[in-house]
Amino acid sequence: MIKTVFPTSSDIYIEVNGRKLAVVENYKARASRENHYIEAFGEKEPVGTTGGKTHYIIELGRVYAADTLVSDGISFYSLSDFNLVIVKPDRKVIYSGCEWSNITEGAEIGDVIIEKITLIASKRLEVR
Repeated sequence: MIKTVFPTSSDIYIEVNGRKLAVVENYKARASRENHYIEAFGEKEPVGTTGGKTHYIIELGRVYAADTLVSDGISFYSLSDFNLVIVKPDRKVIYSGCEWSNITEGAEIGDVIIEKITLIASKRLEVR
């Protein structure tokens, strides 16, 4: 029997220079790519298409700050050029060059949590 293992919050995290700064409870990733038509003189319709730049948008849900983030006085709002790492059973997905574009806070008193962070990434790498 093959046992399926799903990622846990310790398997989804934000890191900077190899340091884990926060763990993430859930995520949704969306990739979109610019596409362009190839036009030919005299043709009524395009003769083909070509792919362009790829854009990655990731929504993180329930982001918990690690003790190092809090003790170093680092804020989610000051994070820039960081990595999002997602450990899956057969590979690791790393989104790098990340910048946040939207942060939604909502927590109980004393919690060190962000409800939702939307970020963009410049690269996506899969490591087996």
